[in-house]
Amino acid sequence: MNFISAGKDSSGRQVKLFYQDWGHGKPVVLIHGWPVTSAMWEYQSAELPKHGLRVVAYDRRGFGQSSKPWNGYDYDSFADDLKHLLDELDLQDVMLVGFSMGGGEICRYMSRHKGARVARVALVGAVPPFLLKTADNPEGVDHSVFDGIIDGIDKDRPDFLGNFGKLFFGVGVVGTTVSDATLQWTTNLAMQASHRATVECVRAWSATDFRKDLASITVPTLIIHGDNDSTVPAAISADRMAKALPKAEYKRYKDAPHGLYVTHKDELTRDLAVFAKG
Repeated sequence: MNFISAGKDSSGRQVKLFYQDWGHGKPVVLIHGWPVTSAMWEYQSAELPKHGLRVVAYDRRGFGQSSKPWNGYDYDSFADDLKHLLDELDLQDVMLVGFSMGGGEICRYMSRHKGARVARVALVGAVPPFLLKTADNPEGVDHSVFDGIIDGIDKDRPDFLGNFGKLFFGVGVVGTTVSDATLQWTTNLAMQASHRATVECVRAWSATDFRKDLASITVPTLIIHGDNDSTVPAAISADRMAKALPKAEYKRYKDAPHGLYVTHKDELTRDLAVFAKG
């Protein structure tokens, strides 16, 4: 299996990130969302290499087959992990694709590491600019909603994640269907994370303010979001990102839920392949 070193955690233990690497050509790095793993890119990783692209997907620390340290579940650490990956694999002119909380990684990486090695970015169902409701962000989501997520995880993580998957894919919404097997697969991926990482990442993606980070994105940018996304509603995320990045291309997928990488897999893969080639 493929691993890269991401330095040491606060206890001095080595942190390793698991990654997979397919194809040849312009590099595309796929960054997964919460609470799953890089395996969520099942369809995109199978198809994009057919378009003359090199596709790399990795597990965030705490998730999948990567190390599961006790601490380090903040966006500075995530951005540094991404930097380790790009440097160790010596990837140049990269397209970063971030789904959901993975979009935050991109924003923080672009500001913290000056966009090194990156040629373009795609933000898919992404959480920026800022989800939490505060005095200067009245459009955000009340803190109690995120507290409820953490309480659900602490009470019965498998049950919570199973039910969350239904919301994730818009089960019950007209025009959206996924198989029971897909729901079970998604829960299985989510359960590969540590309990600690699952909880701490809720705190990270809900409360991190990316508004200043967005200003550092000057490369060509693609924003994709589902107009039936009830997990990360477009009105408080993609719509606001599009205003902050007026030169970005913005695509709203009709009837798409949060998990559009499955429900609208062909459309998403096609758009990413076209955008990657410029």
